[in-house]
Amino acid sequence: MTNAALAEIVNLSASQVSRRRLALEEVGVIEGYSARLSASRLGFGLRAITRVNLRSHGQGKDDDFARFVATQPQVRSAFSVSGDADYILDIRVRDLEALSDFIHGALLPHPQVSLVRSEIVLKTLKDDRGIPVG
Repeated sequence: MTNAALAEIVNLSASQVSRRRLALEEVGVIEGYSARLSASRLGFGLRAITRVNLRSHGQGKDDDFARFVATQPQVRSAFSVSGDADYILDIRVRDLEALSDFIHGALLPHPQVSLVRSEIVLKTLKDDRGIPVG
């Protein structure tokens, strides 16, 4: 959205909007800009929420798994969590075969991984990525 278009919505001048946007960027409130792409239209028709347990814990071992996850393009989001699992991964792949290939070819062979459980997303009910402000 241009500064002029936003200015019209919030009843400010384009220069005021520009200054405020820049200030928010400088302090890190605005972290960046992106386009929302349709995963299914790009051929990534399967989404799995995968819970992972590690064999043992320790700073080096957890860091090793975090580095591994960071290099896997199929993993779109990853979270260290409390509860039954150590980590939850949001995985996007083309199909069930691709998910199987990733789990059996990369995830399970990782030396720290002891257990993997996946749920296939059948329907997305809500997928807001922003923060509710206002």
